[in-house]
Amino acid sequence: MIPCQRHVFEMPDDVAYFNCAYMSPKLKAVRAAGSEALTRTAEPWLITPEDFFTPTERARALFARLIHARTEEVAIIPSASYGISTAANNLRVERGQAILMLEEEFPSNVYPWHALAKRDGAEIVMVRRPPDDDWTTAVLNSLNDRVAIAALAHCHWADGGYVDLERISAALQKIGARLVLDATQSLGVMPLDVTRIKIDFLACAAYKWLLGPYSIGFLYAAEEHHRGEPIEHNWITREHSENFAGLVDYQDGYQPGARRFDMGERANFNLLPMATAALEQLLAWTPEATAATLAGITDHIADQAAAFGVTAARKAYRAPHLLGLRFRDGAPPGLVEQLRNDKIFVSVRGKTMRIAPHLFNHSSDVERLIDALRRHVG
Repeated sequence: MIPCQRHVFEMPDDVAYFNCAYMSPKLKAVRAAGSEALTRTAEPWLITPEDFFTPTERARALFARLIHARTEEVAIIPSASYGISTAANNLRVERGQAILMLEEEFPSNVYPWHALAKRDGAEIVMVRRPPDDDWTTAVLNSLNDRVAIAALAHCHWADGGYVDLERISAALQKIGARLVLDATQSLGVMPLDVTRIKIDFLACAAYKWLLGPYSIGFLYAAEEHHRGEPIEHNWITREHSENFAGLVDYQDGYQPGARRFDMGERANFNLLPMATAALEQLLAWTPEATAATLAGITDHIADQAAAFGVTAARKAYRAPHLLGLRFRDGAPPGLVEQLRNDKIFVSVRGKTMRIAPHLFNHSSDVERLIDALRRHVG
């Protein structure tokens, strides 16, 4: 268990923030990295050609460590939708085949697949929300020989419903189907090992559980896709782009591995240092220890809320860091606003109140939340 880390975050003492699934507060180290970067970019004569390459490789390597991948399997992207679109651009389905996804999935992991289905004549199949909250069994029961691609998540973004990727990946391999993940709502907390789970593409935005800035993220692409087509064509992903004097000698080849999928201006001199500082801290904590610590918080909230009629999925069917609280008649109107007035911050997604703590939450935050819910609902 990791002791409360509020001292390393930019957060006032009177704020009880349970909304990391919306946007993470900044680590002090991330803010410092951003400030230093802004100062440096104000003096462009200090930026060398090497600065377009070395920092990106550092960030790429850190993200690779997080998912037990190789550095060359990681691309730098601006958003999860960019990564999912890259995956859809490089996978094929035949007419009559199916693309499987979770009901009420986040739109960035839906729209690219609708476009692919329309292009190739495939069918979109939604796995309906299971009444017993067992998403894993619901997905497994939906698999058949028609499924060509499963576009999933490690947990449902709206309420933290858990998806057992190891079991599902094994089942997908038996039918020859592809697995694509939007890991934005899990990576950084939930451990993930691509050497154990066969994933074709994995996209993740940095501004939530990776504790980084907005408008940057990462894409994992398995080696078999490293000759694929990027969705944009820029100078830095091409062979010999390190040679600035030779950029007019246009190249058909790409930088090795998944680098061909990098976004233009991947060397973002302001955002990339911030994302790197965040990854360094996440790896120091480790996802395993972070998940165990946050599970203690969400378990306690779920147990206490149940005493006044607010329920959640069973522990086996929910992620450690995301808790969906359910009310008898839906979330009471104005509840989020009332909590905000008390400087307690949560979200409502669908019919559930989404509680998303992190290591900045101390025990007094938790008790404030529970007392406020009891006062407004109990």
